[in-house]
Amino acid sequence: MSSKVINFEIEKETKNSVRYKEVPEEGTAPIVGSLYVQKWFAGNSKNIQVTIEKKD
Repeated sequence: MSSKVINFEIEKETKNSVRYKEVPEEGTAPIVGSLYVQKWFAGNSKNIQVTIEKKD
């Protein structure tokens, strides 16, 4: 099992959610791209971090 921490920065606010865009490490392609998070959870966060685990 391997895991990866991915950083996101705010891109746009919609009516009920916030869209974040991935900030890929230099020289690598994005893994997720864009991510929508509900406003009740995102609050005023400009940056978020997500950990993905692969289970083989």
